[in-house]
Amino acid sequence: MPSQTRPIPNTIAAIDLGSNSFHMLVARTSGGEPVVVDRLREMIQLASGLDPDGRLAIDARQRALECLRRFGQRVRHMPAAAVRAVGTNTLRAAVDSEDFLIEAEQALGHSIATISGIEEARLIFLGVTQTMPDPDVRRLVVDIGGGSTELIAGEALTPEKMESLYMGCVSFSRTHFPQGRLTQENWDRAELAALQELEPISERFRAFGWQEVVGASGTIRAIATLVRIHGWSQDGITPAAIKRLRHALLKAGRINRLKLDGLTPERVSSIAGGAAILSALFQGLSIKTMRCSDGALREGLIYDLLGRIRQHDVRARSVHALADRSNVDGSQAERVERTTLHLLSQVNDSWGLDFEDAQNFLSWASRLHEIGLDIAHSHYHRHGEYIVAHADMLGFSLPEQQLLATLVRAHRRKFPSAIIRRLPPHWLKPAERMATLIRLAVVLHRSRSPLALPALGLRTERKRITLQFPPLWLDEHPLTRADLRTEAAYLSAAGYRLQVT
Repeated sequence: MPSQTRPIPNTIAAIDLGSNSFHMLVARTSGGEPVVVDRLREMIQLASGLDPDGRLAIDARQRALECLRRFGQRVRHMPAAAVRAVGTNTLRAAVDSEDFLIEAEQALGHSIATISGIEEARLIFLGVTQTMPDPDVRRLVVDIGGGSTELIAGEALTPEKMESLYMGCVSFSRTHFPQGRLTQENWDRAELAALQELEPISERFRAFGWQEVVGASGTIRAIATLVRIHGWSQDGITPAAIKRLRHALLKAGRINRLKLDGLTPERVSSIAGGAAILSALFQGLSIKTMRCSDGALREGLIYDLLGRIRQHDVRARSVHALADRSNVDGSQAERVERTTLHLLSQVNDSWGLDFEDAQNFLSWASRLHEIGLDIAHSHYHRHGEYIVAHADMLGFSLPEQQLLATLVRAHRRKFPSAIIRRLPPHWLKPAERMATLIRLAVVLHRSRSPLALPALGLRTERKRITLQFPPLWLDEHPLTRADLRTEAAYLSAAGYRLQVT
């Protein structure tokens, strides 16, 4: 891993493709800290655009793409390393999200990665704690999005318990208040459904013992505004205030007859679902009062992006924690990592790899390549792929985690060309080339000897690979020669020609 940090860009940006709203935050870096210079927000309600088959409707796609083109005018000129864009619950759920993301990235001018619910929760907690006046208390953070609700309990900057629940203000409003009917029966059904989602985790969160509860989403801020304007509470959101809001909603009878001072038109269609979820959260978690924070996912993205630039990358910590839990042989992992990165340094230019990205992913894959041995030796590379693909790995987007799992799978035996082809298009060629490097390093360390390898030379020209050893070294190590001959056969099936001299 690099020992020096990259220069911090003068301007950085975070884009959050939420199920309800799209947000963009642009910040100038001053003394290494972000100073917000621009905020853009558009209500897209992507979650309401999912049809029964889980596909994004044409009008929802169009709203989203038009928004991203506008965002793109602001950030298209910025370097890729200074912009981070992520999609959340609706893009996790949509069956055609990959097709949509191709168009979305063209509209924005930057790559967009879908993140897991747990990663979304981590980033929300980071955004809240970094923007609160007292960052060191034990707190519960709640974020009600359009398609999911995140709960995070932690102390200072460290999240300790995280959950992402399948309930959001848009999805609940559509499901439990059909045609906008605001009835007691519909409310009770929505509240019960939310309590059922909470039931498996509520005791664990209540036992955490928080000092304060903070709401982070636009839905919760909208409810807090209503509570204050109507005089239902002047000290944050309370159970009594939620009951007053429920009464006002049910009195209207239908969404199109709802008129509440302080409720913006864009929030009307989803307020009932959000309020029912919040009511269930207060009941299920025994919340007495909730204050609001301006910080949320996009602020978390900004701080996380700065952390990556400074080499304080939570992804590296996730990899080491997973390796430790799985009893990985650290000495062997270090040997493979050292050789893999040495080979990368010699071919990075000829193969046109992004050195920093390749260095990171090859380092992490080397650390985890034997993780499957904790299950069984037979097919352990396949077990390792499954573990890495399905573990909660903080800091990783879902495509990044897929890439890492693929490299773990690819380190031995048959070259998995078909699996590599499942990766996003811009990673296909780099992943194939990174896989060949880790495969060579694993072969060279098959004996698990602590003795250092000789000086190695590696040259590449497209799919031609030449591996050079000092004179007579291979004659003195016939098993390595045989292993490389076998590896050449595996690589030839993928169109690579390995020559050993």
